[in-house]
Amino acid sequence: MSHSALKSSFGLDGIATAVLDGQGTVVGWSAEAAELVGRTAVEVCGKPVGDLLVGPSEQCCGAEVGELRGPTSGLTSVRHRSGRAIEVAFRVLRLEGGSHFFVLAAPLSVATDLEQGASVLQALLSQERIGVGIHDRDLRVVRTNMGPALPVGGCLADLMAPEDAEDAKAALGEVLSTGVPLVGYERRIRASQAPGLQEYCYLAAVRLEDTAGRPAGVATFVTDATERWRARRDLELRHQASVLIGASLDVKRTAQDLVDVLVPVLGDVAWVELAEAVFDGDEPPRIVGGGQLHLRRAAVATAAGPWPAALLQPGEVVPWFPDLPVMRALQQGAVFTMSDRTKVARLGDPELSRLFVPEGAHSFVAAPLYARGLMLGSVTLWRTGQSRPFDQQEAELLAEITSRAALSVDNARRYTREHRAAVTLQQRLLPRATTDSPAAETAGLYAPAAGGAEIGGDWFDVIPLPSLRVAFVVGDVVGHGLGATATMGRLRTAVQTLADLELGPDELLTHLDDLVIRLAAEADLARQDAVGATCIYAVLDPVTGRCTMATAGHPPPFVIRPDSTVRTVELSPGPPLGVGGMPFETTTVDLEPGSILALYTDGLIHRFHPDPYIGLRHLADRLATASSRDASLIGIGRSVLADAADPPPRDDIALLLARVRALAEGTTVYWEFPADPAVVGQARAVVSRQLAEWGLGEAAFVTELVVSELVTNAIRYAGGPIGLRLIHNESLVCEVTDPSNTQPRLRRARTTDEGGRGLFLVAQLTRRWGSRYGLSGKTVWAEQPVSAARLSSTVLT
Repeated sequence: MSHSALKSSFGLDGIATAVLDGQGTVVGWSAEAAELVGRTAVEVCGKPVGDLLVGPSEQCCGAEVGELRGPTSGLTSVRHRSGRAIEVAFRVLRLEGGSHFFVLAAPLSVATDLEQGASVLQALLSQERIGVGIHDRDLRVVRTNMGPALPVGGCLADLMAPEDAEDAKAALGEVLSTGVPLVGYERRIRASQAPGLQEYCYLAAVRLEDTAGRPAGVATFVTDATERWRARRDLELRHQASVLIGASLDVKRTAQDLVDVLVPVLGDVAWVELAEAVFDGDEPPRIVGGGQLHLRRAAVATAAGPWPAALLQPGEVVPWFPDLPVMRALQQGAVFTMSDRTKVARLGDPELSRLFVPEGAHSFVAAPLYARGLMLGSVTLWRTGQSRPFDQQEAELLAEITSRAALSVDNARRYTREHRAAVTLQQRLLPRATTDSPAAETAGLYAPAAGGAEIGGDWFDVIPLPSLRVAFVVGDVVGHGLGATATMGRLRTAVQTLADLELGPDELLTHLDDLVIRLAAEADLARQDAVGATCIYAVLDPVTGRCTMATAGHPPPFVIRPDSTVRTVELSPGPPLGVGGMPFETTTVDLEPGSILALYTDGLIHRFHPDPYIGLRHLADRLATASSRDASLIGIGRSVLADAADPPPRDDIALLLARVRALAEGTTVYWEFPADPAVVGQARAVVSRQLAEWGLGEAAFVTELVVSELVTNAIRYAGGPIGLRLIHNESLVCEVTDPSNTQPRLRRARTTDEGGRGLFLVAQLTRRWGSRYGLSGKTVWAEQPVSAARLSSTVLT
């Protein structure tokens, strides 16, 4: 160290010195002494030192024959050339080998600073909880109390973790160059008692200056921040656990959130193992000791790289496990900790060690996922490398987090059970996914809500109607849960019952609206506003190729032409079911054979975009794309739902696709007759000839009898004109149309009655019969079964 650096370091500026002979005469005078009293050496040397003092000379020092007289140290006052008195602290020292004395004096303020500075420095250097370092301009240590960890000549950055050393060096250099103190600088340092481990410290630094204000070095103060860091880490970990764990009602997602919170904050490798029954929503079995534990690895996390291939993989079943203390502890609801690397690696089976001990692991802590009296599984957390082993405080922290996480896992398990039961109920209430009839081929798809939402009341239905017609229904009940599912079941039953009455779509929805109003009135007062539904009802007639439909607040259907172009069916909007007081209107569209009618619930629109208009355009695009690349209806439906499946839908979805068919040419015939009893014979004759042409001569007798009775009733009670139509497909349908709106009524005639047996005979000779109303008049129909072998060539697909 240079002279100037040494001088600055020890702060000797401002100390005056003088040499006295045995008589108290000044024989030596320093420049600092001359500056102190304003008198040069020429003026002072050779004169008694008492001349410079204020008051009697005895108060300072004098000498006789080499002996001191008066105090050798203390306070006194010297007179400046200007006449003012300067209070100084002094010390008199005898020089070896002679009778001269050496006097040191300094202004009282300088002496006080020196004394207090020495006292403060001594107090700091004697501290054990505060690491003190005095550094020169090169940031090398010249004095410290941190012992071997930071020797003299070393650098504070050498004590830091490698990744923090450069930052620390730059921070101290900034203090030296700017003079701005460094406060609250947190960094990692090597643990003093465990080489290779790390602790956290707070670093403060101030610049040291000489009396001229020039930078002389840096003083650093290091305090242990490990406990504060751990307290802050634990608080943040608790917060993250409360926010992230339990946000999902999916068992696997909840387990993954748990390990993601723990790694890398609390450990390096973690996994969660759950009872296999938990994944299905069931209660886990009670197991004591080792053996087949019926556990499966549900979630994993590692601080470095992908999950090691040597360890048990996610989704794999835990193999047979020996009866180890860790298993007993977990089964009893206790946390188990082990920090002995040798014991950790000894599981009794090398294969188990490979599956359950990460490479470089030295410490682990395991905690049970115990909730509501059930052990759902466990979480295991490992530390590897040079990290500190787990201590009791960290084990208690893990126990606290896992106890809350266990409730979240159990909530997810119970939700899985309830959701599965509700979905099963709803799916049991829905019809078959696919149907095949002369009018249309259909495919219905249902996607339950996911991501924490409950199931809803979406449904679809395909209802066969007389005369080869078919009805398509899609509805959406307001709300979610079992209540909505139950309401859906009641509405579906009601639609099927009303459809059997062969009501028009508008009239059917009117009756359904009345039913929903009654259901709302029956509900609790708090739930009355939550009872409602939307519905669309469409009837397809394969003979005419026309589809008549009406909607109750439901999204409009799409028609996908055979060339994969898509158009929206513009319907007259009706109010949702349950509003009441407003009419429903029908719309009739012509559907060419091979086109697809797509009915759906609004959950499908919202999956593509929150704005319904944008969502409708996206849905139309998906339908066009899917229909162009897949000929099967189920494939088209799955493709559309797959496009809408990420992320899982929060509202359930129902989608019904119907590919329209037309009957082959020549499978229907129509005649019209006046209201004259003479035409009954003509009607029987034309029917007989037509059946012979179709090869159905064996059905002629019954058909002629049915035609005779129906035409006779029309002539007698309704008037003309009278329409007669035969439809030959999977069955033989006979229809008689008249202008009357009077409902035909079946009755049992008495023995003495001359009439009244017509409809009774029709009912006895046919499979089923009925009537329906049109815009004017009615149609009475009767259906007979015929051989399927004879019909195979008559169906146009």
